[in-house]
Amino acid sequence: MEHKSGFVNIIGNPNVGKSTLMNALVGEKLSIVTAKAQTTRHRIMGIVNGEGWQIVYSDTPGILKPSYRLQRNMMNFVDGALGDADIVLYVTDTVESPDKNEEYISKLQRIECPVIVVLNKIDLSTQEHAMELVRWWQQKLPEAVVIPTSAQERFNLESILDAVVERLPVCPPWFDKDAFTDKNLRFFASEIIREKILLNYKEEIPYCCEVGIEAFREGADRYDIDAVIYVMRESQKGILIGKKGAALKRTGTQARMEMEDFFQKKVFLSIFVKVDPDWRENKRELRRFGYED
Repeated sequence: MEHKSGFVNIIGNPNVGKSTLMNALVGEKLSIVTAKAQTTRHRIMGIVNGEGWQIVYSDTPGILKPSYRLQRNMMNFVDGALGDADIVLYVTDTVESPDKNEEYISKLQRIECPVIVVLNKIDLSTQEHAMELVRWWQQKLPEAVVIPTSAQERFNLESILDAVVERLPVCPPWFDKDAFTDKNLRFFASEIIREKILLNYKEEIPYCCEVGIEAFREGADRYDIDAVIYVMRESQKGILIGKKGAALKRTGTQARMEMEDFFQKKVFLSIFVKVDPDWRENKRELRRFGYED
């Protein structure tokens, strides 16, 4: 029996549910999920295996017009995902205007690999509106299959899986069959902290923050983790810490609890805040945070 394997890259505009879809398809929370744009900054792989096939899903940042080096590098992740995909999952939803990003629609029209358009959030739409959008996408991308779904409600995920498996190229597995991601525990620790920042702070604060894991020690009974939250200004540091440290303590407690659930082990978490005014433009710092080759 021939084995099928391939890279299935998830691309789309911000807030259409790419990360929710990725987590639902993989069956693990690998990508952090919030209602804020730019929640996903990295390209994150999730690996799913079946009888005779392996799917390497790849979540990517939402498409945007970059304003600084970090965002330019984020868009490099998206362009790279278009370039090395065996299958593209282009995620849109019933809320955004379908022609929101004509540039990437044009790229999809020229791409050689199979394209699956996932019309997400149909639970927020009428059947009539959803079918209008399906017809719009079928006209724009006649070679693509269009699949209405609700990642949040886990509706019609089987149709996406069937469409992906059908289009996978014949290939041996790219990863060991027991692997489920390409990222290490340090990465997930930093992303969990960043998710709590996105959830607990408003306005520009989450977008001016990056999390570095300075130490990750595995003991017999627990992980000891030292993390640093980098901000761009002293005023942001004060907001992050809060009165008598209350805000940072709340964020740290939430992060620790989620880490323990994710790692299935006790966690002792120490978080510090440092000011680094130029981290979003500094090539060396961005490389340290995983945004530069």
